[in-house]
Order: sequence, then C-alpha cells, then structure tokens
Amino acid sequence: MSDTALREAICRQAGSLFARGLTGGASGNISARCEDGGLLVSPTGASFGALDPGRLARFDAQGRHVDGDTPTKEMPLHAAFYETRSTAGAVVHLHSTHSVALSMLHDTDPDNMLPPLTAYAIMRLGKVQLLPYFRPGDPEMGNAVRGLAGKRSAVVLANHGPVVAAKDLDAAVFAMEELEETAKLAMLLRGAQPRLLTEAQIRDVVTTFDVEWD
Repeated sequence: MSDTALREAICRQAGSLFARGLTGGASGNISARCEDGGLLVSPTGASFGALDPGRLARFDAQGRHVDGDTPTKEMPLHAAFYETRSTAGAVVHLHSTHSVALSMLHDTDPDNMLPPLTAYAIMRLGKVQLLPYFRPGDPEMGNAVRGLAGKRSAVVLANHGPVVAAKDLDAAVFAMEELEETAKLAMLLRGAQPRLLTEAQIRDVVTTFDVEWD
C-alpha cells in the first residue's frame, strides 16, 4: 500500500472507531508500517474523528521523525510492539470503556484477562495480558511490553486501555473491536455463571487457526 493510501486508510479506520464510540475526545492512537519500513502515526492531542492524512507523523525506517505533526506521546508502546513482534504491521491503542473496566477488577487474570466466551476472541487475540498502571506517556509502558518478549499481540494497561498489534491495519482494528466486545460480554455476564468454552474447545480453536497461546 502506498503512503497516500495508507494515510487515508488510517484516517478512515480511526474515524470509524470514533463514530462508534470506541474512543472519544482526543484519546487513542494508531500507527501502521509503511512499505519502506517507516511508520505513519497519529499526532498527539488529535481526535480519531478528525485525523488529517497530511498531518500524520512520519517516521523513517531508522525510527526518526521526518515529517508531519508531533506523534502521540504513547510512541513507547508502539515502538515496543514493532521491535518485539516482527509480524506487526499496525498498532491500535484505545481507552475503550469495557476493556478499561475489566482491567480494574481484582479478580481479572493478569495472564489471560478475557474469559473464553467466544472462539473469535481466541482466534483474533490469543491470550490478552493485563499490564500494571503506568502514567500516560511513561516510557516504562514500552519496557513492560518488551518484557513479554513478543509473546502477546494484545495487552491492556490497567486503568488506561487496550493495545493491539496485528499484521496490518485492518487486522489490528478488527482485533481491537473483538477485544472490546469480549470485555463487554465479560462485564455483562459477571455473576451470571455463563457457559465458557471448555479446555478441549479452546485447544481445538488454537490448533485449527494456529493461534499463539502459550
């Protein structure tokens, strides 16, 4: 995809997330890998509902900011995923309501914070790691992701929000949507003792769709 087409796709997907209430105000950030190995990144303080393709921050393949507005202060998160996951072609970070709510509950499993409610969450996300709270923009967020050694494509920052990396922009957005919808289901079903997928059913999905699960 050319830089021009990628810029337009980033703004289109960001606008869709904003329009559907998955992020609001000037929250959230998004990045995608360019053909030359560089990155296009949403600017700091920008609303997903009004991103300008011509003002996205542009990084070269060496990680230098070479064009566009000042990038999001959450660049440590994005950089850590690109550094540790060679397959990462895009990263999306939101402050979506249900994912944040689930991150605040004391009984949420930090190693796999989403209960096995649907096959699609497993297929698109694998295990979702709950990371501790960090101040927004704190470089230690990136170090926490690096500490996972590339073993998670999705994390949720406690009291902050989810971050998802995937092979391309569409896949990252779809996975983020699946994370938020599954967190919503988990919150709706709290105390209701729902039927979860069994270990055998989980293993079948993992094996059939070659999901990272260890």
